[in-house]
Amino acid sequence: MTEPSDSAPVRPPIGAFRPLFAEPDLTADEQQIVDRFHDLYYSKLDEGRGLHTIVLAWMGHEMFKCPMDLWLYQELIVLKRPGLIIETGTYKGGSALYLACICDLVGQGSVVTIDIDDSHAAIRPQHPRLRYVTGSSTAPEIFEQASSLAAEAGDVMVILDSDHRRDHVLDELRLYSTLIPVGGLLVVEDTNVNGHPTYASFGPGPWEAVDAFLDENDGFVADRSYERFLLTMNPRGVLRRVK
Repeated sequence: MTEPSDSAPVRPPIGAFRPLFAEPDLTADEQQIVDRFHDLYYSKLDEGRGLHTIVLAWMGHEMFKCPMDLWLYQELIVLKRPGLIIETGTYKGGSALYLACICDLVGQGSVVTIDIDDSHAAIRPQHPRLRYVTGSSTAPEIFEQASSLAAEAGDVMVILDSDHRRDHVLDELRLYSTLIPVGGLLVVEDTNVNGHPTYASFGPGPWEAVDAFLDENDGFVADRSYERFLLTMNPRGVLRRVK
């Protein structure tokens, strides 16, 4: 992973906008509207046969995301200026490239993305701020690599988007939470499944892993102020380290 050369294009100026995050204060009826639209939006994916609502691309590279969550990520990168972003769950590399491009625009930070499946390796994008690691995110040797990079990076942000089963996500939380500094963020993606409020048949997943993690770790809180766009695939999924 190398820093861009001095011949890199001039970056756009960074403005002074600092969003005032506040937890959405919705009535029961308003929340029901949000939940029903969320369920409609997600369910229309229909295993690839529907509207492809969460099938996005960045510079032609595919990912599964909500556009509002991507917008939030760019705001957070500008605000937090992480030295390293660790992503678990690479797929075709679209989201990792997006994060690397935002880091490039900011002029700071790099991305390491981890996935046990390298079947898409041939089509994954390359970027000087982006490194791919193949292996299970919870394997000791993989976590050791991530820890070594984090130790050199200063502020670290983690995005968990690999195997969404509860026990795997909880294992990831216990490991990668140790890399987050006070005030830093750990994002658990797809907490919306298993009926929160969509895909009720999924079974215990990220939402339940967050519940278990917060029950045993008082150093983090679920900061719902990052849900100001109302539609997010990650409700209660943005965890902020408080101590």
